[in-house]
Amino acid sequence: MAIVSVYIEEGCITCDACEETLPEVFHVTDDTCYIKADVRLDGGYDQNEGKAGLKPETISQFHDDILDAADGCPVDVIIVVEAGEAEAVVEEEAPAAAEEVALEPATEEPVEVAGDDLGELLSAGDRSLAILFGSQSGNSEALAAKFTKQASNYGLDGVVYDMDGFDFGSLSGMKRVLIVCSTWGEGEMPDNAEDLWQTAQKASAGCLNGVHYSVLALGDTSYEFFCESGKDWDEIFEKLGSTRVVDRVDCDVDYEAPADTWALDALATMAAVDGNGIFHEDMVEAIKAYAAGGDDGVEGEDGFTIPDIRAEPIQAEITIFRYHPEAASTGSDTWVCAIPGHLSLLEALRTIKSTHDGSLSFRDGASDDPTTAICVNGRLVLPGMVRLDSVAPTRDGTLRLRVDPLPGFDVIRDLVIDHWSMERRREFTQPWMVAATREGVATMQGNMGVMDSNVATTLHSMTDFGSPALLQASSDAVPHANGYLGPAVLAPIWARRNDPRSAPSSISNLDEILGSSNGIKAETDLASIRRQNGSGLVVSEALLDAKTHVLERDAFNGRHGKHVWWYTWTLKSSGKVNDTVLYRQVLGPIGLLGNLTSGVTARMLSGFTRTGGDMFYDMLALVAPPAGVGKMPRQFNSSVGNHHEVVAIFNELDGRF
Repeated sequence: MAIVSVYIEEGCITCDACEETLPEVFHVTDDTCYIKADVRLDGGYDQNEGKAGLKPETISQFHDDILDAADGCPVDVIIVVEAGEAEAVVEEEAPAAAEEVALEPATEEPVEVAGDDLGELLSAGDRSLAILFGSQSGNSEALAAKFTKQASNYGLDGVVYDMDGFDFGSLSGMKRVLIVCSTWGEGEMPDNAEDLWQTAQKASAGCLNGVHYSVLALGDTSYEFFCESGKDWDEIFEKLGSTRVVDRVDCDVDYEAPADTWALDALATMAAVDGNGIFHEDMVEAIKAYAAGGDDGVEGEDGFTIPDIRAEPIQAEITIFRYHPEAASTGSDTWVCAIPGHLSLLEALRTIKSTHDGSLSFRDGASDDPTTAICVNGRLVLPGMVRLDSVAPTRDGTLRLRVDPLPGFDVIRDLVIDHWSMERRREFTQPWMVAATREGVATMQGNMGVMDSNVATTLHSMTDFGSPALLQASSDAVPHANGYLGPAVLAPIWARRNDPRSAPSSISNLDEILGSSNGIKAETDLASIRRQNGSGLVVSEALLDAKTHVLERDAFNGRHGKHVWWYTWTLKSSGKVNDTVLYRQVLGPIGLLGNLTSGVTARMLSGFTRTGGDMFYDMLALVAPPAGVGKMPRQFNSSVGNHHEVVAIFNELDGRF
């Protein structure tokens, strides 16, 4: 009779007798004997417990050899199924259909996946994903764990496997496998991957048919064999019959970004392999969109559902500054009305103008128009960018707002201000770039200058503020110093002064402007700028640096510089920064003498230092020549030669008080 299939029962002693007789069909591992995938109709690689039929060409070519291998098994666990036996088994299980029995056992019915049925693809059948890691320092293991968590976003059940102790034979039953492996030493496998690598090298070609895989390799380009282990795994999987669905990615020591990019492609592609091991390449992009949230909320005919952001009407009491230029009269008008809370403040002003008082004047424009900035309850805002119910808290069921024009500018009418004063100061500083000769590169578009990316980012952040008028008004000094240039003018000047493209002559002129009486030293308190949302913190830090630069350049001359000079002496002499020191240092030499007699210095002399350290540095200072006398702490008895050493402390305090 003709052979139908062959399978292995329990009890195999892995003696290699069958593999020596017929290596084309049998493969012996450390645990048992497997029937190879390339001779079976179902493409599986295991003991063939399901008794899948053998391919006709295998039966015709190796019929006698299969029987010889079965006869040569010392424990008789190789079972050959012939045609008559297969019919008997089928008749016993399904007698009503005996006349239709085929010689090949039935296989699982494939799951049909429609071309556009993404939900069916991501949920039907086996959705397991094996992620194997080979790691010496833990980086590959951490990435494998990370990718396993991300797998659920793609409809996959990710499982992490340590290569150490992993059963290589189980790979044949897996449809999706990702390898994350680092390289150790001179192209060597990590310790936990060495045994599995040795087993893989002995495996027979075709044993991983039906497996889809991709490899992420970690390495270091400073070594000769860069990512060698990952390259080895990529090669052996292909050799053993696996299908590479995403090209291998080789990562240097900065591996995070390329690893994440690889994972986006690898996970989406693995998700496109259905429960029967069929790869649906045309579904990969749809899966990426699904994993990125593209299908969330898709309910409408156009594929999107717009969230409802409307709020219930709230009781609002809005008091608005009014100025009539012809009568030169000022005052305020208050409206109490019910307005939907989701409206922007700009929309609320439009509503009042259209329904209550058509003479109300304010700058109107796009929601992000920088010229519309106003002051609401002391807060400087762009009214088109804030919701009515978020600009201030509601108390006793009523939202109370006081709307004023920006401080520091002349008012034209109501909330409309004149920006010309700021523009005139900006014009005075000659804001155009005077460039110097610098290095560049030749490109297809012509010669182009180069700049360090960190420098470019820093310069850009100094001037990245949405509304110059709002930044100008955030300064406490602008409304009271008519000549002061203001932060909106000084921040770009400081940026140009630090721009490597600026010519030396231009830098000199910019230094003169910064150090003038209307420059950065006229800014009394940077805290008001720091408190502003968005770029306020970055701009205030830049202006602090500008103030430090100016004080150092002027050798601390002038009123502001002397202020810092006496502060440093007070700090050095008292040995302690406290409220008394901060108060008395503004009095100059009188404050210095006051601190010397306030008890702070006395406590130092009696053994208490500002830092809590010892009064005497060591015994050498007491008894060993040429010292002769003990040394007091340096912050007490040393002169202040370089005042810029403490100017940063002063500037920080200046910005916070």
